[in-house]
Amino acid sequence: MFKKNQTFTIEIQDIGSNGEGIGRIDGYTLFVKDAIPKDVVRIKITKANKNFGFAIIEEIISPSDDRVEPVCPVASKCGGCRIQHLSYQKQLEYKENIVKNNLERIGKAKDFVLHKIIGMDNPYFYRNKAQYPVRRGRDGQILMGFYAGRTHSVIETERCYIGTKENEKVLEIVKKHMEEYNIEPYDEVNHRGLVRHILIRKGFATGEIMVCIVINGRDFPNAENLVSKLLKIQGMADISLNVNTEKSNVILGKKIINLYGNGYITDMIGDVKFQISPLSFYQVNPVQTAKLYETALKYAGLTGEEIVWDMYCGIGTISLFLAKSAFKVNGVEVISEAIENARNNAKINGIGNVEFFVGKAEEVLPEYYEEQERSGGKGEADVIVVDPPRKGCDVRLCETIVKMQPERIVYVSCDSATLSRDVKYFEENGYRLREVQPVDMFPMTEHVETVVLIQKRHM
Repeated sequence: MFKKNQTFTIEIQDIGSNGEGIGRIDGYTLFVKDAIPKDVVRIKITKANKNFGFAIIEEIISPSDDRVEPVCPVASKCGGCRIQHLSYQKQLEYKENIVKNNLERIGKAKDFVLHKIIGMDNPYFYRNKAQYPVRRGRDGQILMGFYAGRTHSVIETERCYIGTKENEKVLEIVKKHMEEYNIEPYDEVNHRGLVRHILIRKGFATGEIMVCIVINGRDFPNAENLVSKLLKIQGMADISLNVNTEKSNVILGKKIINLYGNGYITDMIGDVKFQISPLSFYQVNPVQTAKLYETALKYAGLTGEEIVWDMYCGIGTISLFLAKSAFKVNGVEVISEAIENARNNAKINGIGNVEFFVGKAEEVLPEYYEEQERSGGKGEADVIVVDPPRKGCDVRLCETIVKMQPERIVYVSCDSATLSRDVKYFEENGYRLREVQPVDMFPMTEHVETVVLIQKRHM
């Protein structure tokens, strides 16, 4: 019987879906934080269940040849870069295998073409967005950083090696301003204090920077003074406050108070320009996003005659890419502010063959299809693109897609497990998985983005 605090020496055999090393003792599985295959480590069990447990490394007795020294000094403590200690080449292999195994095991898919994962030439400083929680430490100092893994304890991070380099300067300015004017960071236990988070975005193509300070209140002391300091950073284009007075873990509230700029920054993916507000969803890795969308466009196989539906369209990024090669694109997104951005993005790019709808994907498309059926028409779609959140597509949406019988379904996924579940449904209902392209959107983390082509079977 295995118990908490027991120590053992084991060799790590595999990596789990959350980036932890996997080792076994007499058939008992242990998930070991910060371990990688072929490490020989002395571990201490931190939690023991009946058939598996969790452990931490006490000592690395013999490191794997694939182990590297993390460039970030707090990589092990921070909950962001869970596999920074694994060589980048092995990170890519790990992610490619995760996608393949999930599609075969969960999706029961066979005979599909799995393309080699698209990695990055430089897997650092790639994120165009960061959200820093602000808290007061035990020593009374203001902390700005990221949460430790599976906690809400803030690990102070002077420099994030996957974020943009300007983030460090922004945090320094805001912290000094808070100290100068005795502005309290947020305390989530008693719901007191003002500054909850600092959101920073950067347009990689334009160099424009946005700073949005999330506050537990209605105003910010000496805001004009802070704005003048932030404007000394090259590229600073938009500064705002976001009001969030709710007792919740949701980072952003709905109200934006603009302090400087137009309420958005601009960026480009390929030759398409986008306006991005603090509330907009926008892919965090612009270099890899271009490759991801190029693959989605290729899989869509557009000739200029197709009617396309783009579900979970956000601010219209994929929709506008597709619209240049389609007859008509309809985009659906539940966040109304994102749809406003999408419509404006279509306007500033001079794209007129696209229409956007506010609502849940699992409601808008079924209602459209059912209305067409009632009126004697046909709910048409030649291609349907889905880019759902991590939970995957709703069952009702999948059912409606099958009823509409598009020739191709292009599925963009941030979770290959839920992707595989939905692939299985389509495979059982007249479709076949044809091509799979993993894209490393999130180097140094366990996450992987995947775009797949699902095609209608023809008897």
